[in-house]
Amino acid sequence: MSQFAINVLFVGASFALYIGIAIWAKAGSTKDFYVAGGGVHPITNGMAIGADWMSAASFISMAGLIAAGGYANSTFLMGWTGGYVLLATLLAPYLRKFGKFTVPEFIGDRFYSKNARLVAVICLIVASVTYVIGQMAGAGVAFSRFLEVDATMGLIIAAIVVFFYSVLGGMKGITYTQVAQYCVLITAYTIPAVFISLELTGNPLPPLGLFSEHDASGMPLLTKLNEVITELGFNEYTADVDNKLNMVLFTLSLMIGTAGLPHVIIRFFTVPKVADARWSAGWALVFIALLYLTAPAVASMARLNLMTTIYPDGPTAEPIQYDERPNWVREWEVTGLIQYEDKNDDGRIQLYNDTEAFAPTAEQRGWSGNELEVNRDILVLANPEIANLPGWVIGLIAAGGLAAALSTAAGLLLAISSAISHDLIKGSINPSISEKGELLAARISMSVAIVVATYLGANPPGFAAQVVALAFGIAAASLFPALMMGIFSKRVNNKGAIAGMLTGLAFTLVYIFVYKGWLFIPGTNNLADVPENWVLGISPLSIGAVGAIINFAVAFSVSKATAAPPQEIQDLVESVRYPKGAGMAVDH
Repeated sequence: MSQFAINVLFVGASFALYIGIAIWAKAGSTKDFYVAGGGVHPITNGMAIGADWMSAASFISMAGLIAAGGYANSTFLMGWTGGYVLLATLLAPYLRKFGKFTVPEFIGDRFYSKNARLVAVICLIVASVTYVIGQMAGAGVAFSRFLEVDATMGLIIAAIVVFFYSVLGGMKGITYTQVAQYCVLITAYTIPAVFISLELTGNPLPPLGLFSEHDASGMPLLTKLNEVITELGFNEYTADVDNKLNMVLFTLSLMIGTAGLPHVIIRFFTVPKVADARWSAGWALVFIALLYLTAPAVASMARLNLMTTIYPDGPTAEPIQYDERPNWVREWEVTGLIQYEDKNDDGRIQLYNDTEAFAPTAEQRGWSGNELEVNRDILVLANPEIANLPGWVIGLIAAGGLAAALSTAAGLLLAISSAISHDLIKGSINPSISEKGELLAARISMSVAIVVATYLGANPPGFAAQVVALAFGIAAASLFPALMMGIFSKRVNNKGAIAGMLTGLAFTLVYIFVYKGWLFIPGTNNLADVPENWVLGISPLSIGAVGAIINFAVAFSVSKATAAPPQEIQDLVESVRYPKGAGMAVDH
């Protein structure tokens, strides 16, 4: 059986499973659509959270970023993990105690203002649309390779699949689909990692293999990797970072952005009571850890495999002839995600650091520029092929990569549609809308969101994980402070919350758009996105932490200068702070 046929079999079977579950769990009411009826078991919910959490950024792009940047890019791993702990301990139980459907609904009620709810809707939509761009872009990368189509067609196929099971099933369908997707993605991620760890180190546990000896050289794996890449002019894989401020702010931005992302928060509304929300958080951490402990090993081994593929006799020897390139390079070249240009006409693949600092060495060797460009998002997907693993493993990781992208995309689209139908239409525009009308509005808004995300996903403003980091920064600067102040401060009032959210959102978006392009449209940026142009060395990916600080400062300042919240709101904060139990999520 050909590799294409194996890929189609694995991907097709997984899609049939997802759509079948969506039909079985079709939402018949708004409660089913928004919170899956409110009766999901904590272990089931924990697994669904794991799938929702481990997006294309985690499955496809995070390891690629770590592979390319080494220790410097481990901030993604630290920020997302730490953020989940913040979410599980500081927000989830209290929001579940409040017992509503959506994050904007909590903000609207807590700050006793329809305008606050509307501003929260805007913040949620901006953050979620930015996030879903990364998911759709990741899905397009996976489809383009494994179904042998171009990236745009892959994006369209992904959108069609998400449309069917998200619009049909709502939260109820998405929950059980995400359980299946978690099983697929974690199996797909760990099995190739085990094979590759065995092949390189003889250790079947990838996290331990990362710190084991490299069988072929007898050196520690990371030492061998450092040796290879420094010979080619790259920084040491384990080298420390120079800009500590940017690293701290970026990690903080990911952490608090994680805690403010609505598509994960709403999952805690699907369980029967507060205790179940806490158990869901604990189980989700277990499920997430299985992948996150494996990712650094996958990244390191992918980088070493790539380099030894191009330089089979070592970095000081001649690289391989282009005509003798492995089949996996040929296959990925078709997608345009690997590009080769023979700049010195010697017929070989020169892969090295062609920056100005390395120019003298390059000149001595007769090189005239790096000849191979490899998209970072492909490293995990290509890893089984690079390591010559069996065809079924490649098919499995194809299904896993798509499961990761589509599961998170579905959760984000649900957050967007519920914000529009429940918070905007029912909460502000037409409070008397029928349940049937609200359900129809939710499905229409989700369909529109899919179209917008697909269009923007065709030209993303960065790698999947970088786009996701922008979304986390937006959530950090807008929603997280409002949620924290809403739970832990009786003094912050509606005027302060609205001013804080608007200021944090506007500041963060302007800073991002200056470097990434206005509304992420290519070519509209005012400054090149390079460290030399960043204010105080702060990257657009890190600015969310600064935006959050501004949000807090503005909210407290405005609140102090205006009247305190009504007594009943202060009593509400007190009741939310001590979650001794909660009823089912209710529709108001």
